[in-house]
Amino acid sequence: MEFFEFKGKTVDDALMEASIKLGVASSQITYDIIDKGSNGLFGFINKKPAIIKVTVKEDSEEDVAVEEILESLDKEENENIEDIAKEFAGKIFIAMGFEVEIKTSYNENERVMNMDLFGDNMGVLIGKRGQTLDSLQYLISLYINRESDSYVRLKLDTENYRDRRKETLENFAKNIASKVKRTNKAVSLEPMNPYERRIIHSALQNDKYVVTKSEGEEPYRKVVVMLKK
Repeated sequence: MEFFEFKGKTVDDALMEASIKLGVASSQITYDIIDKGSNGLFGFINKKPAIIKVTVKEDSEEDVAVEEILESLDKEENENIEDIAKEFAGKIFIAMGFEVEIKTSYNENERVMNMDLFGDNMGVLIGKRGQTLDSLQYLISLYINRESDSYVRLKLDTENYRDRRKETLENFAKNIASKVKRTNKAVSLEPMNPYERRIIHSALQNDKYVVTKSEGEEPYRKVVVMLKK
C-alpha cells in the first residue's frame, strides 16, 4: 500500500490538499495525523504546519463504474481543455435527461476552471446540501485530469449555489458561536466535507471567545465549536 504525506495550515487543509493532488474525493482517503500543527506564539513565532500520512482506499463498485465511463470516452490530445470538459459534462447531462447550457472560463496560470450550468430544474443537479453537484464536479474533474501533466482544479456551480451556501454556512457558524457563548456548552455540527468545514473554521477563526476543531473520520468528520480555555 502506497503512502503519501501532505502538509497544510490545519489537518483539514492538508486533507483538502491531498484530495486535490491525488484527484480523489475526500471520502476515498484514509489518513493518520503525524503532527496537528501549531499557530505558534502570536500566530507566527515557531508556527508549524499540520502533517498527515495518506492512503487511497481501494476502488469501490461506484469508482469502478466511474472508471468504466471514463474509459468509454476518448479524449483528443489536442482538444482545448474547456471543450473537453464541456463535451464530457454535456454527455453526462444528456444521459441524465437534462437540457443544460454550459459556460466555462479557464485561468491557465492558476490552473483553475470555472464551469457554470444554466437550465430548468437545476435544484435537482444541486441535490441535498450540494451532494449531487459535488459528485458531478468530482466526476468531471477526474475525467479532465486523467491524462493531464498538472492538476486542473474544477469549480462546478449553478444558480450561484456555492456563494449562497458559503454565506449560509458563515451565518450559521456565527449563530452557533453565539449559542456556545450563551450556554457555555460545546456544539458538534453535522458531518461536512472539507470545503464546508473550512468555511466554518474561517468564519470563526478571529472570534475572541470560541475555537473550532474537526473530529471524526471521513465522510463523517464534523466541526466542534467550543469556548476558548
